[in-house]
Amino acid sequence: MQTDKVTERIVTWLKDYAEKAHVKGYVIGVSGGVDSGVVSTLCAMTGLKVLAMEMPIRQNQDQVNRALEHLHFLKDKFPNVETKSVNLTPAFEELYKTFDVKDDDFPAEKLAFANTRSRLRMLTLYYYGQINGLLVCGTGNKVEDFGIGFYTKYGDGGVDVSPIADLYKTEVYELARSLDLPESIKNAIPTDGLWDVDRTDEQQIGATYPELEKIQKEWGKKTEADYSGRDLEVYQIFKRMNAAAQHKINPIPVCDIPEEWRN
Repeated sequence: MQTDKVTERIVTWLKDYAEKAHVKGYVIGVSGGVDSGVVSTLCAMTGLKVLAMEMPIRQNQDQVNRALEHLHFLKDKFPNVETKSVNLTPAFEELYKTFDVKDDDFPAEKLAFANTRSRLRMLTLYYYGQINGLLVCGTGNKVEDFGIGFYTKYGDGGVDVSPIADLYKTEVYELARSLDLPESIKNAIPTDGLWDVDRTDEQQIGATYPELEKIQKEWGKKTEADYSGRDLEVYQIFKRMNAAAQHKINPIPVCDIPEEWRN
């Protein structure tokens, strides 16, 4: 990938979009992962105001440390960046009690409440974005957003712009290296940070991002019959998750009313 050209294109796109929207810049959540590390740096490179936020919720200390290291990196390198840490654990605990979550809940209930973490962060980003005249910048990549739908609807999927959604995860890592991000970010193992235990994306999905990317690049060109062995397993994972994520990938369905009925 021509990282210099890609970087320049995204930075210019972000700057132009903000200026046309008549906003001051962007607010972005920094998790300690490579996606938010790359996107926050690209936002900073616009020269516009950037508010980079760390929002821990029962967070693994390694993730907190990586996020804080990246906030220091941004603050030291870019004078237009402001950083803020908001501990959302107390608010989350109140929701935990209000929703009466049980430790022995079924998987569906556990997933629903895990997604509540992401939605709480979205609420926080929009609050600080609105009072500062900033747009919420998303961090989803192409596989997550348009392949398997590995994000929370109206959580980390609730954003105003999505600058790296046309980049595969491996390409995001390329940008991280070219931007010379902190080593901890460049080498961060992908995780959504929504669980009390440290669960990587690969553990949850059952496949690596390079494996998923191979299938996505061939999606619509090959059928299940074209695969065997491990590729077949990943194809089936991708197919199942892609089908389940159509409500995320496609626009919200609207019930059309015939014009003649309006008279």
